[in-house]
Amino acid sequence: MNKEAITTLATRAALGATLLATMLLTGCVTTPMPSAGNATLTPPTRVTRDLTHLPPPKGRIVAAVYGFRDLTGQYKPSPDSSFSSQVTQGGASFLVKAMRDSGWFTPVERENLQDLLTERKIMRALETPDDKKNAIPQIGALAPASIVLEGGIVGYDTNIRTGGAGIAYLGISASQQYRVDQVTVNLRAVDIRNGTILNSVSTTKTIYSIQVDTGVYRFIGFKDLLQAEAGMTRNEPQQLCVNEAIESALVHLIVQGVANQSWALKDTKDWYDPTMQRYLQENQGYAQTMEDVNPSYSPVRIDPPKTIGS
Repeated sequence: MNKEAITTLATRAALGATLLATMLLTGCVTTPMPSAGNATLTPPTRVTRDLTHLPPPKGRIVAAVYGFRDLTGQYKPSPDSSFSSQVTQGGASFLVKAMRDSGWFTPVERENLQDLLTERKIMRALETPDDKKNAIPQIGALAPASIVLEGGIVGYDTNIRTGGAGIAYLGISASQQYRVDQVTVNLRAVDIRNGTILNSVSTTKTIYSIQVDTGVYRFIGFKDLLQAEAGMTRNEPQQLCVNEAIESALVHLIVQGVANQSWALKDTKDWYDPTMQRYLQENQGYAQTMEDVNPSYSPVRIDPPKTIGS
């Protein structure tokens, strides 16, 4: 075998080894290219199961939500979207849905109350004189709320933690980067009789973004250059993270309300329900931390209902 044939075989072997290494690297980090799909229902979050598996209440609470605004005042940093808000503006819609899903509240429309009143006026205007003697039974009085749920998205911090790692050897490289953002919401229940704030909760959700890249850039011959790149980026949807934070705040609000007797369980034995106890322990851990920081802090007492074991 002459020298030229040996060189050709060596080049092919190097090419095969390089391609094999590239496939091994990219096979671990790439995903199939997504194709167009049909619209589906919004997937549940990790907190949705806790929200929907809470013990039933003694009676549903009629509650109003006038808004759940973005209080961060932040906008996206991209030059072509400088007027786009960093977080969703539909927090009230997420909150109302969470209230219905929990089975603890009967939400009444207040965010677009003027639209509702306009339609009622239109229907009243269509009544004939004979109809006015006997009012249309479908138009009853608007249901008053017992409490008002207030709050909003109070914080959105970007790049609170970033990092990565990479390696390159003989023109073959692989790297990974990550970024951590954080969104915070506040939710409070207000008694409409005297304006007293019954409970107030703040929850924080961490948002993860990750990027993985791999590539090959090397000469496999005197004039033969091999270059290949592959990568993947995965970002948690911000609106789903906001929804999860809202659902978590609502569960904590319900549990705190049971603890301070703002509302009651249908069966007092449900106080020992695993979901209830898990959130109660989290509240106790938060209270202990606050007491360590501020000795004068007065947490809400978390005692079982008096009817248990009496």
